[in-house]
Amino acid sequence: MRICAAVLVSLGLTLGLTGPLRAAELIMVEQHGCHWCEQWNAEIAPAYPNTEEGARAPLRRVLISDLPEDVAFTSRPVFTPTFVLVHEGQELGRMEGYAGAEFFWFLLGQLLNAHPDATALR
Repeated sequence: MRICAAVLVSLGLTLGLTGPLRAAELIMVEQHGCHWCEQWNAEIAPAYPNTEEGARAPLRRVLISDLPEDVAFTSRPVFTPTFVLVHEGQELGRMEGYAGAEFFWFLLGQLLNAHPDATALR
């Protein structure tokens, strides 16, 4: 068994697979007191992790005042909520604001489908 593990580790190092592959994620940029963030929390947040969209781009929440350094945003988010699709630390696209559940799911589907290689279910 140890030989098998050693071979797999060696193969991973040879192929450059030293770390986990980073799947796409949907970053929600929010702020305290944001009415539209609260509405999204009530209408979408409970279901999101259980949806196909949630599987294709798991949610990561960040405060607009504390943006992550591991993401290269094309521009600094200004509005909350802003939803940024990120793959391997690079922004692929974004949705600004929240205008209701139906509109959110429609726009998110378009965003995910525009980047099938990054958001394909594995």
